[in-house]
Amino acid sequence: MRHKVSVITPLYNSSENIEQCINSIKSQSYTEWEHILVDDCSQDDTLIKIKNCIGNDDRFKIIQLEKNSGAGVARNTAMLNSSGRFIAFLDSDDYWHPDKLFKQIAFMLDNEYAFTYTDYFIVERNNLSPKYIIKSPLKVDYKKMLNNDYIGCLTAIYDKEILGLNLMPNIRKRQDWVLWLKILKNCEFAYAINEPLAYYRIGNSSLSNNKLKLLKHNFNVYNEELKMSYLKSVFMMINFLIHYFYFKLTSKKVLQN
Repeated sequence: MRHKVSVITPLYNSSENIEQCINSIKSQSYTEWEHILVDDCSQDDTLIKIKNCIGNDDRFKIIQLEKNSGAGVARNTAMLNSSGRFIAFLDSDDYWHPDKLFKQIAFMLDNEYAFTYTDYFIVERNNLSPKYIIKSPLKVDYKKMLNNDYIGCLTAIYDKEILGLNLMPNIRKRQDWVLWLKILKNCEFAYAINEPLAYYRIGNSSLSNNKLKLLKHNFNVYNEELKMSYLKSVFMMINFLIHYFYFKLTSKKVLQN
């Protein structure tokens, strides 16, 4: 099982948590990876911390954008410079279980799955003891994903050999959801590992931290990216809210610490 994974990480003023993110990649039991970090014109000491953390490990690639362009452009830049068969995503304030890549790549190869995701933990900014697990549906298709974004970006991996290179749209928010929809047009299902293999940090500056603030951007996905009419987009937004709150109520499992 020696297939390279390209891990995609956009950066913007990521100094606070980037070392933990990088260390979670360095600690992977699956070692055939490259980690491509694209800095979107950070104004803090993000790059200094990265260089100190990676040392001479040539599996890391650092790319600096010339102007601030958003996470979608940063992720696309990383994907365009990737050399791995598999594309995985990890934002700078999140981190992985040491066996995430080993288990997920084996799951994909053993079952011939081209697109997969996992459950994940929720951790607070200043408390790394997980509070919740987000339980994912066993599989999703394009129709189901129209109702809600069920795939945590930090858990997703797709097989570039099977699906080709799939880039995100040039929009500021909800790029990952649109990418999943794009992939699922050419891939019948995405399949889940129902084991938490990633850690999503809340109480930070993540663009996706409060999805209720993204309603306008969700509407734009339906209306502009998917070319639905205004009325259908309104209907889909209502439908989205129903599915979003149901998923929120049923997927979050409280941990007893």
